[in-house]
Amino acid sequence: ERTRAACATCHVDDVGAARRIVFTGDLGRRGMPILRDPEIPGGANLLISESTYGGREHPDIEQMEEALARVVNETFDRGGKLIIPSFALERAQEVIFALKRLKRAGRLPRVPVYVDSPLTIRLTEVFRRHPDCFDPQAKELLDQGDSPFDFPDLHYIEAVEDSKALSNSNDPAIVISASGMCESGRVVHHLRAAIENDANTVLIVGWQAQHTLGRRLVEQRRRVPIFGVERDRNARVVVLNGFSAHADHSDLVDFALAVRERGQLRRVALVHGESPATAALRAALEEHGFPDVRIPERGERVQV
Repeated sequence: ERTRAACATCHVDDVGAARRIVFTGDLGRRGMPILRDPEIPGGANLLISESTYGGREHPDIEQMEEALARVVNETFDRGGKLIIPSFALERAQEVIFALKRLKRAGRLPRVPVYVDSPLTIRLTEVFRRHPDCFDPQAKELLDQGDSPFDFPDLHYIEAVEDSKALSNSNDPAIVISASGMCESGRVVHHLRAAIENDANTVLIVGWQAQHTLGRRLVEQRRRVPIFGVERDRNARVVVLNGFSAHADHSDLVDFALAVRERGQLRRVALVHGESPATAALRAALEEHGFPDVRIPERGERVQV
């Protein structure tokens, strides 16, 4: 599973000369619901930054939820099922919270929502136990005795037989299930059952690596392999990158600028991104006066 990672800071004593290396991991976005924004480390000499969404911007929360409501209602009007492949940690909880807010606002039909992933259920319980990590909006709900992860018509499924019954049902429903890139887990069974029905929708809410089933769906391929069998993709596929846990282009640039303001940062190495993304981010950082921005090759050494 992929999600927001810890931002690691390494302190190195090089023969009396202190150096500090900051590695973003999967840098989280600012202004997202539930978790607090990423903190800014200080004193960095080298920043190793992810670049997944270099050159691309995410829509704001209001646009994201408006798009989610539209997809749910259009699928419900067709009498179909909405399948949401989701990473179990953080992404699933954000989708659940977004659906809760839309339900409370009266913007969704009366349709059951199923979280069909034992790992997601266990991780959601971890979220419940750590409100100290929440942002003010989510914490306010908890203070009022209202969990961000519960609402009428929301059901958590653990038993295999219940998952099979849900997969075999043609009744309208929203199904949130792992894995996020559709390569394994219960979501693959739901996709097998739903992919050939044009009333259904597959909603992609995160970045999809090359050569995965999720990427093939994003590419709108007419036939996709599921459990080794080529199947007609008649279901509609919608991509909402706004739910991505990764920082977008502006977030990445602003994070680097903030790190520079808290130290003497001059050198940046860009990793974890496809070529167009790393190139776009390097160009932006150079425009902001970073004198040494590198895209290191595998095995290349960078002097701190």
